[in-house]
Amino acid sequence: MDKILCGVDIGGTKCSVALVDTTGKIIDKIFTCAHADATEEGLVNLVTGHIKEICQRNDLQESDLQGIGIGCAGHIRFRDGVIITTSNLKGFKNYPLRDAVQSSFNIPVILDNDANAQAFGEFKFGAGKGFNDMVFLTISTGIGAGIIINNKLYRGATGTAGEFGHTIVDPNSELTCTCGNKGCLMACACGMALPYLFKQKIRMGKKSKLDLPHNFNMAKMSGQLLKKGLDMDDPVSKEIILDSGYYVGLGIYNIFQALNPPLIVLGGGLTNWGDFYLNKIKSTFYGFARDMIFDPIEIVISDIGDDAGVIGAAALTLD
Repeated sequence: MDKILCGVDIGGTKCSVALVDTTGKIIDKIFTCAHADATEEGLVNLVTGHIKEICQRNDLQESDLQGIGIGCAGHIRFRDGVIITTSNLKGFKNYPLRDAVQSSFNIPVILDNDANAQAFGEFKFGAGKGFNDMVFLTISTGIGAGIIINNKLYRGATGTAGEFGHTIVDPNSELTCTCGNKGCLMACACGMALPYLFKQKIRMGKKSKLDLPHNFNMAKMSGQLLKKGLDMDDPVSKEIILDSGYYVGLGIYNIFQALNPPLIVLGGGLTNWGDFYLNKIKSTFYGFARDMIFDPIEIVISDIGDDAGVIGAAALTLD
């Protein structure tokens, strides 16, 4: 009997723990939002408690598990299992999360960046099946990426390879990234930028069809609201989505020139903008690449979808 995979996805608003079979199908899942303000020790206790709980309710022993994979947003020193820094959680600077969780288990525990985990999950179970090389780009609150080369995750010297969200696509931009630089792809095209971009359009005199209250807090402008605007043919929402698509397409062009992958998979919440968004990404990419494409390159949406984080974390135990 194949062993069960266990995945933990630690995000800024949600923490998920799941049991996954060797085909990538979720057997059972627990999620919580109680971790957001937890201390380092509190998070470790929450994660280990949920792993034990989900095993118990599925009549599994620790020995039935292949291992425990943890995906966490931020800079991860993979070889040491350390969170160098993360903007999603308070504290956790140079924190040895892998070893802290490992102390409660005898099976292997693996800690990696969440985009790396998602990339490996997509490679093993999703759109990347059949490819030896690919790049996974997640476009959500922030932007991150995972790189597969010769069937293996490429992590770089520290473990932070794939931070394409911090490549600069507009040095003259007024948008400042969380890293402190202006014009990063993440600053120009991810969920964090949407409130600024919407306010900017309104200041320029653009009229939105979105029925927002007079005292609407622009900080709450989200991808979901812009999707609603897209569906009702709101010109402001459509312009922002097209602007985001342009910058993502430009980012993919830079990835193409650096790595020449045959496949780029897009995941994350903003891909719910659908074909209108994807078509702008593709047209921008092909507009820059022109006749420099000598072999086919596919740009597709994730097959795994909303559970990519926790399934990808579980897949890390197969690496």
